[in-house]
Order: sequence, then structure tokens, then C-alpha cells
Amino acid sequence: MSLKGKLETVLELKATPEQYFNVLAKQAHHIPNHTPSNIQAVQVHEGDWETAGSIKIWNYTTPAEILKEQVELDEENKKIVFVGLEGDVMKSYKVFKPSYSLAPKGKGCLATCVIEYEKLNENVPTPHIYMDFMTGIAKEIDAGLVGAK
Repeated sequence: MSLKGKLETVLELKATPEQYFNVLAKQAHHIPNHTPSNIQAVQVHEGDWETAGSIKIWNYTTPAEILKEQVELDEENKKIVFVGLEGDVMKSYKVFKPSYSLAPKGKGCLATCVIEYEKLNENVPTPHIYMDFMTGIAKEIDAGLVGAK
């Protein structure tokens, strides 16, 4: 049984790739406003809100947990990777890298949600709960962005 894996799903969103990328990459402090039942707070630990390599701490409910991550940004390809550094999820996974890749589709976009992971041992579950969390957040942020137009 392999400890490494990857989960992937694609969502169709109404927001443009630029709108969605800007919220995740440059306005993360607004995300709790779009999805307060899932994310209660996000703080900058090192760097700032907009720079690749900045480190943020997220308080979220999946159940209630905290994740310290470093963000990788590919503005040209509209891809955001959150590299897990510390926190509750890192007690079960050696590697935890959720990402969103955004591509235009009609007036909106397709969001490819991916979680690359490596379990600490074979007793750790595949992180399906976190993929459900990612897709739920994506839909709520999308609704907030479309409603804000």
C-alpha cells in the first residue's frame, strides 16, 4: 500500500479565473467573509497577503483545525499551491499540498482541485474529507464573488 497519493476533482465556477485567483492569491483575508462556516480566520505569519512564499495560518472547521502553510503562486497559469508546514493535518501527513488551478470556461472557469499527500503511516486515511472541504470552500467563494458583481 502506497503512502503517497493524489486526489483530484474539477468544478465549474461562475467567477472568472482572474477573480478567483485574486481572492486566493492576494486577498486571502477576505476568504472567511465568503465561507465563515468553514474558515474562521487567516493570518499572515511571514511575508504579506500577496507575495509567493508568504506563510499564513488558517483556522478552519473540518473538524476545528489549524494549518500553517506556505503559498506558491503561478499567476500566468492561475495556479495556487498551499504547502502544509505545520498544524493538525501535518500530524497525519508528511506531505500535504492542496492546490487550485483555474482555466477559463465561457464566462466563468474550471477549477481543478488537487491534494498531493504522503501519509505518515498506512493507518492514516486518504484525505477525502479535505477534498470535500476544498470543493465546499470553492463553491462558497464562487457564490460570494458572483454575488459581489
